Amino acid sequence: MATGFLDRSRTIAPPGWSRWLVPPTALAVHLSIGQAYAWSVFKPALEKTLHLSGTESALPFQLAIVMLGLSAAFGGTLVERKGPRWAMFVATICFSGGLLVSALGAFTSQYWLIVVGYGFVGGIGLGIGYISPVSTLIKWFPDRPGVATGIAIMGFGGGALIASPWTSEMLTDFGVTPHGIAGAFLVHGLVYAVFMSLGTVLVRVPADGWKPVGFQPRTDVRALISTANVSAKNAIKTPQFWLLWVVLCFNVTAGIGILEKASPMITDFFKHTSVPVAASAAAGFVALLSLTNMLGRFAWSSLSDLIGRKNIYRVYLGVGAVLYLVISLTTNSSKLVFVLCAMVILSFYGGGFATAPAYLKDLFGTYQVGAIHGRLLTAWSVAGVLGPLIVDRIADSEKSAGKQGPDLYATSFYIMIGLLVVGFVANEFIRPVNAKFHEPAAEPAVAVGSEGK
Repeated sequence: MATGFLDRSRTIAPPGWSRWLVPPTALAVHLSIGQAYAWSVFKPALEKTLHLSGTESALPFQLAIVMLGLSAAFGGTLVERKGPRWAMFVATICFSGGLLVSALGAFTSQYWLIVVGYGFVGGIGLGIGYISPVSTLIKWFPDRPGVATGIAIMGFGGGALIASPWTSEMLTDFGVTPHGIAGAFLVHGLVYAVFMSLGTVLVRVPADGWKPVGFQPRTDVRALISTANVSAKNAIKTPQFWLLWVVLCFNVTAGIGILEKASPMITDFFKHTSVPVAASAAAGFVALLSLTNMLGRFAWSSLSDLIGRKNIYRVYLGVGAVLYLVISLTTNSSKLVFVLCAMVILSFYGGGFATAPAYLKDLFGTYQVGAIHGRLLTAWSVAGVLGPLIVDRIADSEKSAGKQGPDLYATSFYIMIGLLVVGFVANEFIRPVNAKFHEPAAEPAVAVGSEGK
């Protein structure tokens, strides 16, 4: 009975179903799994109670991002076949279950259980939950792919906007002790299970051949918009896929390096100034970055519908490199400059994620865009290790050498500038996909959408 409820055929929308009822189901899942972006609020508490280094306390987050990419890559085709309800159910079990295992690990002071629970089990939930609504929303919004992917992924960026102050408040109330940390993990696991289950029940997919009323596909080769389809198997054989992989990997690396260490980073940066940053203000900084991460996903991806995916990635990568340079040159002379630059960088980070599925749709069509997207997210797996490793390892090394303040992060920031420049160049080489990779043309389906506004 449960299997039947999760089957894709049970989620096909009836005639007259409004496509605008679908985005809230994506947000229910993505706002929950977006808690991962508030990991930096847990870091100081874990480092204090379990005597961990910055590199060690980053391990659950790094493993979660690795598993996100791997589970998305290997599960992408399965998600396409079994449908979003099945995927959301699996994501709920894994993500919430991982938080509960982490609670047990914190309660017993067994850090390896937190790594396995949050990183391995929860990371699988992140990957399956992340890709589950994306291809569904692209099918519902073929006329607005940037808006659709922005909606789908906006919630993931905004998850920390809720989780960061909520986690900080729970750690204050429960206490920065193994039992207090366990309580925070436990509450997260139970509450997120409820919200993700709502998305699982309510999600729908369009019937085969459905399209919005009056929709006519664009055919603009110069904007890299293809009317052909490419399978996931063939997509990874194209240079376009791997160039976009490099673009996404380095854009994510540059953003995640700040995001994963945001709370301790701003504290370190201004610790020896006349007005240091308090722990509560640092948590507020994490929430602020989450807000720009979330808004960037919708705003920049929506703008990409107007100016094109290639142009918007020029902004992400080129302007992002300039902003890192500004932070490096101004050091801790101005909190306002540091915060504003970090906010814009994180908006580009979020925008890069939200625009990637639409870029894939332009290049490879909608045929197996979910599966292709899953494979592309292996770039996130690499970046999830690379970004925190660069920032944490260098900061730990500089701290051991007696350095402090902005000097802990100067080398890391210059590395990020170099990676963004490489990504910018890779984006310039992206061209339309060679016709030899296209699927055979099918007879056009005759169908009328029920709601096209």
